[in-house]
Amino acid sequence: MPNARAAHPTRRGILAAGGAIGLGAVLAACGDDDAKSGGSGDDAGAGTSGPWSFKDDRGTTVKLDAVPTSIVAFTGVAAALWDYGVQVKGVFGPTTTKDGKPDVQAGDLDVDKVTVLGNEWGKLNVEKYATLAPEVLITTTFDTAGTLWSVPEESKDKVAKLAPSVAVSVFDRQLTKPLQRMWELAESLGADMKAKKVTDAKAAFEKAAARLRAAAKAKPEIKVLAGSASPDLFYVSGTNFSVDLEYFKALGVNFVEPSEEAKKATGGWFESLSWENVDKYPADVIIMDDRASTIQPADITEGTWKKLPAVKAGQVISRSPEPILSYDKCTPLLNNLAEAIENAKKVG
Repeated sequence: MPNARAAHPTRRGILAAGGAIGLGAVLAACGDDDAKSGGSGDDAGAGTSGPWSFKDDRGTTVKLDAVPTSIVAFTGVAAALWDYGVQVKGVFGPTTTKDGKPDVQAGDLDVDKVTVLGNEWGKLNVEKYATLAPEVLITTTFDTAGTLWSVPEESKDKVAKLAPSVAVSVFDRQLTKPLQRMWELAESLGADMKAKKVTDAKAAFEKAAARLRAAAKAKPEIKVLAGSASPDLFYVSGTNFSVDLEYFKALGVNFVEPSEEAKKATGGWFESLSWENVDKYPADVIIMDDRASTIQPADITEGTWKKLPAVKAGQVISRSPEPILSYDKCTPLLNNLAEAIENAKKVG
């Protein structure tokens, strides 16, 4: 939040589009995971008591007798809800690193206070999930079909029978839309959206957006490339479908775009390059996928990478292709890119 089929992206495609995973074989799209869930965008909250309902981005309205307290969510979603004061019971997706510390996608989530049902993408222990007596499962979706992100294809039907699901779309829209939807979801779950911490975070986000717009306007010649590294390939992301890149582009950032021919093979998401051809697209600033499943810039040993003008100039920063959808966590993404552009020299 890409593949060879725009409507049903494979995981490798989606991750390569936002940045790439590039590890293992391409996984087929998860198909119609919705199990009686649809997509669109209105909600009806009930505060902290009484009936609860929420209309998600697939068009499905989930209705419960009371505001759910036994919530299971994809790690990044749980992290966003945590920022708004909503505690989930269980998570699935990259949660802790090998040394037990929170994964980058866990944000400030207290990982010791949640049950981890699967510590990597596409893993969800159904038996363990059932023991939590889940009332609702919340995740994102990266396609028009409403495929539930990181819910395993092989067990999606069993998962669907245990609790209804809510999906926030992070496909083909600007970052501000899913941020607003997560805000509405948190509010419906009883979060205090008038708390100073929350309102200050939103104000800081808006200030950061203005800063990035100004930086891009002041230096329109600075070309930014969104990349991701795997052992065998380097991925260059297009801006068409990723919520962060679409938003940055709308603010005026001048992005490198893969060729239309190359993007056509991946449903418009990205282009994969051999390390020998990593210099195909000149760039002044490179923003690199920060997820643990990818190779981080400091660990790239390819000589062709080290010779890139942006790398030699130290104009490489991190990017979160699956941003934690709270204003608090998205503000640094804007500020970091703004600062990189403000300080960038034309080298590409």
